[in-house]
Amino acid sequence: MAQPREPETGPGGFDPEQRHVQVLTPGPRIAAIPNDEIDQESWDMVNTLREAAGAPPTNEMPAFMRIMAKHPPIFHRQMEMGNVLFTGRISPRERELAVLRISWLAGAPFEWGEHVAIAKRSSVSDEEIERVTQGSSASGWSEHDGAIVSAVEELLADFAISDPTWTILARTWDEQKLIELPMMIGQYLTTAFLLNSLRVQLGDTNRGLRQR
Repeated sequence: MAQPREPETGPGGFDPEQRHVQVLTPGPRIAAIPNDEIDQESWDMVNTLREAAGAPPTNEMPAFMRIMAKHPPIFHRQMEMGNVLFTGRISPRERELAVLRISWLAGAPFEWGEHVAIAKRSSVSDEEIERVTQGSSASGWSEHDGAIVSAVEELLADFAISDPTWTILARTWDEQKLIELPMMIGQYLTTAFLLNSLRVQLGDTNRGLRQR
């Protein structure tokens, strides 16, 4: 019988400065569509997603979304899934703990920086944000929050949530939340793949893996 792969329960393997050089330089691999060439349906979908994330409407679409808009079927499904997850069964705070751990382990500067801001709007404390960088083995987690972080680590390592972690989550989560968690983790890992591979650049207020 195959043994489960050991998850990364500590800080992870990326030096932030070296990772920034790797996935941000020399610049984006695909040019973004100019703002004034984005169709109204795409604007509506982006601002619906921003509203669900607790952000105000914008008339300056982020570059990542303007790159993804070059593939409308994927872009529209991505926006729809993002809206489902932002308004899903899992609470915003719990969601952001998971997304931050995904972003950190994936060494995704853009995703990490954006979700630090979202996490703060979702009642994740500065101390908890820093603790995410140290993993599930860090002291200070509640049993439930530690299990959320562990679930991310286990899925990235072994593509399955372990029985001990599942048991902890199932004590307080209903079946819909338990279904939603691995789907959510997969969605944000896919987003990290895209951001890192397309070399999407950081916005003016996004300091990447340095963001706290």
